[in-house]
Amino acid sequence: MSAAAHMSVESPSLEPSCRDTAAHALSIVRDGVITGEGPTTKGRVHFSRSLDADDTAWCTRILTATAVNDQPVSRAEAEALFEINEAATERTDGGRFDDLLAKAVAHYAASASGLKVPPRSVALSAESDIESWAPSYASKVNSEMLEWIAGQMRGKRQNNRRLMAMVATFLGATALPLAGQLPNVFDIGM
Repeated sequence: MSAAAHMSVESPSLEPSCRDTAAHALSIVRDGVITGEGPTTKGRVHFSRSLDADDTAWCTRILTATAVNDQPVSRAEAEALFEINEAATERTDGGRFDDLLAKAVAHYAASASGLKVPPRSVALSAESDIESWAPSYASKVNSEMLEWIAGQMRGKRQNNRRLMAMVATFLGATALPLAGQLPNVFDIGM
């Protein structure tokens, strides 16, 4: 059984009671990714700066915990995911974290723009297509949210192609003011 399966028994501090404690728990996962040590790496070999399937499972369990499942992803949680993304220079999770990051950011951006979002267990599920619930164009997403996402992605070492594709989908004629920023955000050779 993976370490993530024992989360609530061995690490009750990683069982969130609200979005703030979920963001804190994600920072503990980030620290484990950076150092290769800590409660999220116990019982397995974990190299520093690597992200594996168990790390992604921790993030998923934290983000979909009962206490937060029916609330939109918060900015603090999304920022913690961006920090994990940046910390992990090696990936062995088959792209699942990239998918989770894109869906969590879309969940936050859509809800912060006043749009209705499904429960996290649906929206963040590996089986759920982001296109089935996320806004498909920028006129539905607050431009401040698009600018925030662009700012989080700008100059980062790790490029999340899933997230870049989602943002590119958001960008339509209504987001022309952001078009000048795109060369700084996206690798045009995508």
